[in-house]
Amino acid sequence: MKVLAIIPAYNEEESIDATVSELVSVAPDVDYVVVNDGSRDGTAALCRQKGYPMIDLPVNLGLTAAFQTGMKYAYRKGYDYAVQFDADGQHRPEFIRMMVDTAARENAGVVVGSRFVEREKGFSARMAGSVLIASIIRMTTGRRIADPTSGMRLYDRSIIERFAKGHDFAPEPDTIAYLARSGTKVCEVQVDMRDRTAGESYLSFTKSISYMARTCASILFLQWFR
Repeated sequence: MKVLAIIPAYNEEESIDATVSELVSVAPDVDYVVVNDGSRDGTAALCRQKGYPMIDLPVNLGLTAAFQTGMKYAYRKGYDYAVQFDADGQHRPEFIRMMVDTAARENAGVVVGSRFVEREKGFSARMAGSVLIASIIRMTTGRRIADPTSGMRLYDRSIIERFAKGHDFAPEPDTIAYLARSGTKVCEVQVDMRDRTAGESYLSFTKSISYMARTCASILFLQWFR
């Protein structure tokens, strides 16, 4: 099975080399592509210097467009699975194989790398948001997804195609809710993640608040009109 790690990168000059090096070392059977999302730092230059497979977007389009670009690449190259993999080193490549095995065994369209399948959530504003989104997803789909805001998600070929050909798919919890409600099997596996140590996050504090509001509104209302 062909597996591709899609690595959206925005101003990740300080972390991209370590992220790719670890991925290649720990999961050598997983291909990867860096999607440089119009970074203003030396991310693109570093990837060229190292010879990393890279799609270089000329301007910053945001995480959704960067990830959709990677999914179009995965679809055209005939990959069986694509995994969303952060450039900042938070995601750990040793769990990719377990996610692939789970998708194949369970015939799942989506496998979420979850921090909370076997562990309790801590107490913080971010975790409160995660609990709220999980509750809304369960209310609207009947499915329990313990870690809906996890960015480490694996998609099978059928979902890759939907991302590649559609215009309303984003690597966000509302898309997971929509897929679950429309019959796609969504599984979770326990993974460990690290904290970001360098680089610039797509989500600032104000963007995080806006993100929570949009996500909840989308799951509760907008997804029903898709």
